[in-house]
Amino acid sequence: MTPVFFYHLERQPLDAVLPKLLATSLERGWRAVVQAGSEERAEALATQLWVFDDESFLPHGTKADGLSDLQPVWLTAEDENPNNSNIRFFVEGAVVGDIGGLTRAIIMFDGNDQQAVDAAREGWKRFKAAGHEVSYWQQDEQGRWQNRAAK
Repeated sequence: MTPVFFYHLERQPLDAVLPKLLATSLERGWRAVVQAGSEERAEALATQLWVFDDESFLPHGTKADGLSDLQPVWLTAEDENPNNSNIRFFVEGAVVGDIGGLTRAIIMFDGNDQQAVDAAREGWKRFKAAGHEVSYWQQDEQGRWQNRAAK
């Protein structure tokens, strides 16, 4: 069963956290899909990946770029895995579909949005009941991610 990690965004916004997690994924040799709640947001995240760090570049693409099978990181609003990713990130209300066969599924939610927190709690219950290993990650005061709960 695919492990499901829940990332509770409280100290930093998605735009600051996602690029770092994608970079770590690529360093591990993984391919990634980022599924956002809308195509507009997927395109905005793709644009943000171009400018997040002057010292590095995260190779990525969207439907507008095409060639999905060649993209190490694919950003979309659809439930798809066109680049044969190992890891999928579900952000900003993206509906989590089939996660079978993945090395890891990441659900990132805004701790300042009660609806997002409630949806994450429901997702935790659903994945745990289905037999997935679930873990809850929260940043400490120094910005390091800490596993606060694993089941």
